[in-house]
Amino acid sequence: MIMRLVRLTLLLFSLTSTSLSAADFAARYEAIKVSATPEQLYKFLYALPKGGDLHNHFGGSIIPEWKWDILTDSTRNGGDTFYTRARFAVSPDAVDPRVRYHTIRQHTYDQLDPQKQSEYVLLLELSDDQRTEWLNAFRLDAPGEGRHEFFAYTWDRLGDMHRNPHVRFEFLAEHIKAFAAEGLIYLETMFGLYTMTTNDGTVLSDEEALLMMEQRLAQPDVADTGMELRFLETILRFSPNALQDLEITYAWVNAHRDRWVGINMAGIEESGKGYPLRFLDTYRKMRSQYPTLPLSIHAGEMDSPDKNIRETLLLGATRIGHGVNILGDPDTLLMLQHSDRALIEVQLISNELLEYVPDLSQHPFPELLRTGVPVCLNTDDRGMWDSNMTDEYYTAVTYFNLSWEELTQLGRNSLTHSFLDDASKARVLSKYDARLQAFEKELGMGDLDDALTKIDHVDAVTYGYGNRKWGFEFSKE
Repeated sequence: MIMRLVRLTLLLFSLTSTSLSAADFAARYEAIKVSATPEQLYKFLYALPKGGDLHNHFGGSIIPEWKWDILTDSTRNGGDTFYTRARFAVSPDAVDPRVRYHTIRQHTYDQLDPQKQSEYVLLLELSDDQRTEWLNAFRLDAPGEGRHEFFAYTWDRLGDMHRNPHVRFEFLAEHIKAFAAEGLIYLETMFGLYTMTTNDGTVLSDEEALLMMEQRLAQPDVADTGMELRFLETILRFSPNALQDLEITYAWVNAHRDRWVGINMAGIEESGKGYPLRFLDTYRKMRSQYPTLPLSIHAGEMDSPDKNIRETLLLGATRIGHGVNILGDPDTLLMLQHSDRALIEVQLISNELLEYVPDLSQHPFPELLRTGVPVCLNTDDRGMWDSNMTDEYYTAVTYFNLSWEELTQLGRNSLTHSFLDDASKARVLSKYDARLQAFEKELGMGDLDDALTKIDHVDAVTYGYGNRKWGFEFSKE
């Protein structure tokens, strides 16, 4: 104990010079971890340049307050009107209360029979208590909510709001701006145009929707963030039509490689039709017709050991989403430890809230990180967790005592293993290194107290997860 105090004293003494070299910043970081309050550490990580988010479900990533603001603002939602299911025509005792707050557009409401219409209320006519319930219906924020609530109810409540192109692209704009504010350079989100319609129900072609999207992304509030943005198209793996969907999706992504850079498969793996080898022949067929398309596929998001990660690698994936049960497949783990080709996308908060790893101290992340398996941190369905990327970093540092080298390698891994073309990848890596150097210079000037004072002035943002888990009370955008 005495020797530890002596070493800490010497460390702090060594950091009282007027400036630090980049090589010495790792020591400054260790001193900050020791001396900073939890709030200061969070602000430090909020300001930290973070690379990219590679495992991001767009539909589940919109903070509920953003939803409310856009759905109730006619200047942002294209003049549409939205209703939500707040009561029931039959006895409430006969209806599971978790089916409340399914949300629909005016055109959809108009097609309902009068009895069903009576169950829906205009969003702006909800009481204050109902508005709070509506917001909470889109996030896992209460004891007992977990995997079943998430898969069985939360997604269904989105109704058809994403079929409004103005709403969908405003959601995307808010998503980009929030990530840029907390230091991300790159976003590779699972995003499709799907079937979008005008307010009268007219179906937009994919190309019409694409044009609208690009026009929104070109507006200054988004363009000025400098965020590099690419998409993955996603297949619902257990869908009866998943094989046909894969062929259609492969053709779309191949024809739009400027924005769409790869394919993902999502959905519950334990479903009878969710297993990887169901898709092997189709992937081989697609590779016989098209140039290589990168694959980032969910695998190993299971409670018990299986071979899904190994079989997903056989499909041609170079990124594995989650990989939570990898320690139960030592042969595949050994292979990943001795190859830099495949990265595992780690989502700590997702795995905690969906109870794949109820005790985060038992998460495989540090074993992967510290035995040579490429990993990065990601947000998954951040809107439904009510979280951000800083929460992932704060969780990792708090539970696993990450070094400066490990912390910055996570960001670098996210860019190195992105599906960007070589020129774009070199550009974002250069930007990341430049931002890190500037960050180190800023917090390396002066003594430790100077650094902590600068950290105090970081305008950090946290959401419901940070408040419930850690007690943070920063502003909420």
